[in-house]
Amino acid sequence: MNRRTFLKTGTLLGATWLLNPLDVLSLDATRGKNKSHKLKATPATRISKVDKPLAIAMWDFSWILRHHKYGSFENWEEVIAGLAERGYNAIRMDAMPQFVVSEKDGTIIDEFRSPVKSWNPVLWGNQYTMSFRPREALLEFLPLCKKYGIQVGLSSWFSPHGIKRDIFTEEGGALRAWTETLDFLKENGLLDENIIYVDLLNEYPVNHGFDWLKIEMNKCSDTEEFMINNPQAHMPQKMSNDENVRELRKMVYNNFSKDLCGTLAQRYPELDFFVSYDQAMEDIDLTNQKALDFHMWFSHTGKLPSVKEIGEADLNYDWKVLQANLDKYWQENRQELIDWMDARITSVAKMARENGVVCGNTEGWGAVCWMDHPDLSWDFIKESAEIAVNLCKKHPEYKFICTSNFTHPHFKGMWNDIEWHRKITSIIKS
Repeated sequence: MNRRTFLKTGTLLGATWLLNPLDVLSLDATRGKNKSHKLKATPATRISKVDKPLAIAMWDFSWILRHHKYGSFENWEEVIAGLAERGYNAIRMDAMPQFVVSEKDGTIIDEFRSPVKSWNPVLWGNQYTMSFRPREALLEFLPLCKKYGIQVGLSSWFSPHGIKRDIFTEEGGALRAWTETLDFLKENGLLDENIIYVDLLNEYPVNHGFDWLKIEMNKCSDTEEFMINNPQAHMPQKMSNDENVRELRKMVYNNFSKDLCGTLAQRYPELDFFVSYDQAMEDIDLTNQKALDFHMWFSHTGKLPSVKEIGEADLNYDWKVLQANLDKYWQENRQELIDWMDARITSVAKMARENGVVCGNTEGWGAVCWMDHPDLSWDFIKESAEIAVNLCKKHPEYKFICTSNFTHPHFKGMWNDIEWHRKITSIIKS
């Protein structure tokens, strides 16, 4: 679609943003199907109907990209049982719709190879070049989750993982990928009561790999051309160019989320759809979304020293000094930081309440990035979790709560502390 057509139909027409989305669905639903109908799907449990809060672990795409010899997810049953032992009763996982989906001609690719070209520390995803089979993996992994009482939030970072596919820049690619993935699960009896939600794009609108949307948002930088092509947009005339650009981008991505969630909700009325966030709350439009998954960390204050350097995973730093600087600031400014987090969590709960949805957080609370290292301690990450979880518990809107970003078995300093996990997950579920 050319730019003029996109801006007139996409940015301004809301529900018609994807040209005839239901027609697209009816065409795409026939692609990439497994006709076996092995099991009969049962109505899914909606996150919007959950009573007690769920203790949810973010397992992203590591569940499949580390499922290989010597990988931390080599034995799925063992690690899923281990998660249940630690008190978790839900996970957020990347369903890999960008790889489950067929080619445009309907050809299904069963296996992909994800290359790794460096030996830098890797927190999530594959450390080594490896192959994965997304359809087979879902058929094996999801029943194991159900066996051990782990409910599943399907999600997607829509990342390419070093693999080239047209779906990343295809107009309507996110819609087609999710349609085929959900149809595949439904036909195999896996779109059942164990699926609690579908998070269509991670940290919307930018921290994901669906590049088509980012490209369209970037086109808003030329506000003069936009106004010429869209005189009915009624954009404020006295705003600065930067303000205009921000408003236009908000218009584009909010219309996109409304239409993507709304269209899929028509197709799958038994499911709850949303996109996850970590951006400015004032820019969010929750129309057609059934939950607010808002990610936040103490590091988002921008004041904590060392977290940026640790996140870069640059081993040239003196990590002992980094840890000491962080510990000193945390102890001296702890109450100020807690007050900031308390206000942030309260704002999320308020937004959820005003929009009539539940809320939660599948990524938080101390720092975005951390790792096992001889000079690093997990104490800051653990203490942050205890603080934030208790702050969340003040608000009945919080129905799914994480303990950290680091509940994977390869973060051994966290994973091996079974009693700590049990303590925090018990608080969450109480």
